Amino acid sequence: MALSRKRQRELRRLKRSAEDLWEEQRAAIGHANAVLRDARRQAANYAREEVRPRVRGTIDGRIKPAVAGGFAAAGAAASTAREKFADDVLPAVSGAFGSALAVLEATKDPRVREVVRKVSAAGQKAGVVTPPKKSHGPGRYILIGLGVVAIAGVAYAAYQTLRADDDLWIEDLGDPGAADITEDDDV
Repeated sequence: MALSRKRQRELRRLKRSAEDLWEEQRAAIGHANAVLRDARRQAANYAREEVRPRVRGTIDGRIKPAVAGGFAAAGAAASTAREKFADDVLPAVSGAFGSALAVLEATKDPRVREVVRKVSAAGQKAGVVTPPKKSHGPGRYILIGLGVVAIAGVAYAAYQTLRADDDLWIEDLGDPGAADITEDDDV
């Protein structure tokens, strides 16, 4: 199927128009790339000369001291909690544990058992003492007591660690005249 001359001329004109448009588009894209390169360079210069010093000043002047103060407060709180645990909780736990072991050792002594048996027998004859019901033994109650003491110690240590100490948080008042100056005054 052959095209007429008129259609062929129109197709050639359309092809030339498309080629011209393509060249114009390539030139516009090349110009846009050059503008973007210049904009990127200017943005990098602005960030290096203006933004970076402000960010660095904010980090050095505000963030680092706040973080350092937070670490110092956390260290002081941990130290206080450690001291309270060592001074208050450990002696109480070891005292309770020692007492429990002393009672256990005393119950193992045959002389103590004999005295308890004689007192029980005399009490039963007199009708004063009723025979005790069979229980699970003293170990169970000693372990319950030790568990309660341990839980109380952990709770006390957590309380001491998490309570708000007003003397741990001291605000940096700095120079009284410096409070009136803002960053906007520098620009």
